[in-house]
Amino acid sequence: MASEYFTYLILPILIIVARITDVTFGTIRIVFVARGNKLAAPLLGFFEVFIWIVAISQIMQHANNIICYLAYAFGFAVGNYVGLSIEHRLAVGTQVVRIITAKHGDELSEVLRAAGFGTTVVDARGANGPVQLLYCVALRKDIKRVEELVHQVHPNIFYSVEDVKSSSSGIFATKRKNLHFWRFWRKGK
Repeated sequence: MASEYFTYLILPILIIVARITDVTFGTIRIVFVARGNKLAAPLLGFFEVFIWIVAISQIMQHANNIICYLAYAFGFAVGNYVGLSIEHRLAVGTQVVRIITAKHGDELSEVLRAAGFGTTVVDARGANGPVQLLYCVALRKDIKRVEELVHQVHPNIFYSVEDVKSSSSGIFATKRKNLHFWRFWRKGK
């Protein structure tokens, strides 16, 4: 009876927890790989694979237990959700907002600068004539504020947001803190 209790209840719960943990680590690891963090990514990868090996070995030992398979799949799905949620909350990194406008460039650059966001304005030519390109590099956690300011000036303005692998200097509305995740290990930062 104790063996069935372990096999059909405790083991599936352990597998769910293991999969949530290793998939969460994997999701965050991918972000750090994309950002070039050479210490955090392999460290997370080590724990991710270690936990995965433990979970899969238990499934192989109990190959006839469909509940373990379901627990594995459920843990994977929840792990993706948890990993993305944590990554979103960490808001690690820097992004560039590229704005293209024919009419509101000067006004928008003044609004962004007044809020503490450095903005570069470039005169350009679009499909329908002269336009201005505005570039605003901001910490990822501040992007929503930049978007709000852009929409205040012109609700239908075209802009795009992209990740920046690295940046130096610049004007940021929020000062970079030394508490940045594993920042002190990053060479040259």
